[in-house]
Amino acid sequence: MNDMLEQDWNPTSDAVLRDQRAAYDEMRERCPVAHSDLLGWSLFRHEDIVRVLNDPGTFSSVVSRHLSVPNGMDPPEHTAYRRVIEPYFRPDRMDAFRPQCRRIAGDLVQSLLKRVEVELITEFAHEYAVRVQCAFLGWPADMHEPLHLWMQRNHGATLAQDRAAMANVAHEFEGYVGELLRVRRSAGAQVIDDITASLLRERVGDRPLRDEEIVSILRNWTVGEVGTISAAVGILAHYLCEHADLQQRLRMQPSLLPDAIEEILRIHGPLVANRRITTRPVEIGGRKIDADERISLNWISANRDGRVFEDPEAFRIDRHPAENLLYGTGIHVCPGAPLARMELRVAMEELLARTTRIEPLPDRPPTGAMYPASGFSTLFLRIN
Repeated sequence: MNDMLEQDWNPTSDAVLRDQRAAYDEMRERCPVAHSDLLGWSLFRHEDIVRVLNDPGTFSSVVSRHLSVPNGMDPPEHTAYRRVIEPYFRPDRMDAFRPQCRRIAGDLVQSLLKRVEVELITEFAHEYAVRVQCAFLGWPADMHEPLHLWMQRNHGATLAQDRAAMANVAHEFEGYVGELLRVRRSAGAQVIDDITASLLRERVGDRPLRDEEIVSILRNWTVGEVGTISAAVGILAHYLCEHADLQQRLRMQPSLLPDAIEEILRIHGPLVANRRITTRPVEIGGRKIDADERISLNWISANRDGRVFEDPEAFRIDRHPAENLLYGTGIHVCPGAPLARMELRVAMEELLARTTRIEPLPDRPPTGAMYPASGFSTLFLRIN
């Protein structure tokens, strides 16, 4: 093990947190395979990250002591659970959910229009992400506020790397889901046929899913979807505020939104990194890495790598989508990508269709999100 290695960088230093994208860009060029006490080995180049994603035998996803279905699994176990997960994101399911998603987005935008100046992250991005996730899973409206608070505690515990707090947060979520499952079991034939109830009927191999597996699936969906959608909505709104010509173009040509969203989120990614662990000694970028070493894949840096994306800071709606790692690639490509894409498109369609202009407030600049999050923690805008 490389326990005695000196740090090449500190992911939570003031210099990094001041501008995460700039710091990751600098690391990609100066030290593309970098060691830190917090993360182990961080990879910043697109080529190196794709190599890891396409070699799950060498770079395992079993990185946590806790059950993580299916994100924290390797084949063949991962394959069996993916067969259970993927049908929930079929095109027909997305089509069926879209009208409900649109109602949520439209109602929230209308509430924003009652005020000239808004703080978009709290008043729209977070609220939208929580409401659509609860609606997708079939959870009642009285789960909105607990889920808001739970996400805040989860982020705080992760930021502080407080193991006791992280365990308490996980236990709290188990309690929420346990009650939701109890209600559905006790309803018998009268149960609402939502996704949460459907998971009770799923089987892996020759047995039903265990409750702890259902909890893990729902936790992964909730943490991934709510946090990423919220961050992405803020990033998209901020970019369009800073580029009024593009904002107006998309307002007039909403059919361009899917490609525009992918390109904006390539420039400023909503998710910082994911983890792997080596199963054998490897060499990456001239650095020798032992077996059982932690690997952090920096998505933000990879999607801004000039070796792959010419003039990476420039917005180009016609870039080749296959190179964009917004949703990953390989066997662990995000299964919820169809849902995320639909939710983001609907949110931006409603925001643009119901407004004529969205502008930043010069006297109230945005504040960046704290690592390990990306995007913004506050974003004050003027809308009309």
